[in-house]
Amino acid sequence: MTIAPERRPVLRTRPPRDVQTPLAEPATTVPPPRSPSAGRTPRQPRRELHGVRVTDVLALGGAALASLALTVLLTTRILPVTSLLGATAICLVLFLGLYALLASYAEDRIAVGDRLVTVVVHLLAAAVVGTLVFIVVFTIVRGAPALAHLNLFTEDMSLAGPLDPLSDGGVVHAIVGTLVQISIALVITVPLGLATALLLTQLPGRFARFVRTVVEAMTALPSIVAGLFVYATVILALGVDKSGLAASVAISIMMLPIMVRSADVVLRLVPATLTEASYALGASQWRTVVRVVLPTSRSGLTTAVILATARGIGETSPVLLTSGFTASLNTDPTTGPMVSLPLAIFQFVKSPEPTMIARGFGTAAVLMLLVVLLFVVARVIGAQTPARRESRRLARAARRARLRSMPARVRRRAGVLRRRAGALRRRAVPRALRRRGRGTPAPVPAHSSPSSGTPATELVVPAPEES
Repeated sequence: MTIAPERRPVLRTRPPRDVQTPLAEPATTVPPPRSPSAGRTPRQPRRELHGVRVTDVLALGGAALASLALTVLLTTRILPVTSLLGATAICLVLFLGLYALLASYAEDRIAVGDRLVTVVVHLLAAAVVGTLVFIVVFTIVRGAPALAHLNLFTEDMSLAGPLDPLSDGGVVHAIVGTLVQISIALVITVPLGLATALLLTQLPGRFARFVRTVVEAMTALPSIVAGLFVYATVILALGVDKSGLAASVAISIMMLPIMVRSADVVLRLVPATLTEASYALGASQWRTVVRVVLPTSRSGLTTAVILATARGIGETSPVLLTSGFTASLNTDPTTGPMVSLPLAIFQFVKSPEPTMIARGFGTAAVLMLLVVLLFVVARVIGAQTPARRESRRLARAARRARLRSMPARVRRRAGVLRRRAGALRRRAVPRALRRRGRGTPAPVPAHSSPSSGTPATELVVPAPEES
């Protein structure tokens, strides 16, 4: 039997409390008495990123005038360039080179590059805006002779021919046909587009990814393909005549991908905190969609509908293949041909007669103004955020209160007087009762019944008990 050695306890001694343990000195970095000046970089001047200086204006003006003069000299004396497009390209290249040369005298290389990029971006933006303005002005000017006659908006072409003056005939049949077709297309597109967007955002999965791929592919679908599809399936296969209903189906095919993609983007912008708060309160998924998601994205969904409408209202190829053409007014989309504004423009400008061409430009101006109006409405509705709607609601409430300010002020003053009279009675009556004797019990306040109009207070003093 082996006996284990006895273990002795280890005694750990602690230093007395009155003895202070010396602490290590903290390591500090002491700067040298004098900073070295060797290799010190000079201070760079502060670069102004915003604002326009006089030198910038002079450089732009000088480069523009010099490039224009050199372009005129080159195109008339040296280079065999006669087209306006070629002269514009030469002028642009000369302008950029001269502006870079002038800017290099006052700026460094990086600043010159920034100036050139800024000028190029502004030139591209000006080119886009200028193109749009040119299209609008050119269409209105060419269609002004037809727009000057009110019969353009009140008559159809059933009694007018190509040789008749502009005072005869109009495009009311095309306007009515466009409104009918786009209304039917909206009835088809809005429920399908909204349901598809909710599927993509609320039920993600393989099927949702497949649907998103199909929608993105349909966005680039040519309009003539949609017209051919409806013509082959609805008109030829089912035996339906060309009508406004068939044209509406073709237009809805073109509107659906725009509607789905716009609504998908809008629904994705709903804050996750709102939906999580709804789930935390016990709401189901679809109740959250109806009560939280859709009201929050209402303005964005309205914008998506208007953008899809603006896309479908200008389609020509599907209507050309599916609706037919007529010169008279037709309000029934199920029977007979129905004309839209794009199809009427196409038929008018085919004619060699100046009056028909003027009618075509006038109809184009009407269509263009209608599309511009839709885009303006979309921008206005899209800018209506919940905070802005709440501020407008408060402003309307304040205006209504100011209209009723005089009677309300009188009522408030009367209420203040009644409250002051009640307070005086409550203060005065107990003092009088205390003067009569200490045996008199304190008054018991009895408030008026709830049916009374004002909360007046009465004092009920019980009679003293007989001894």
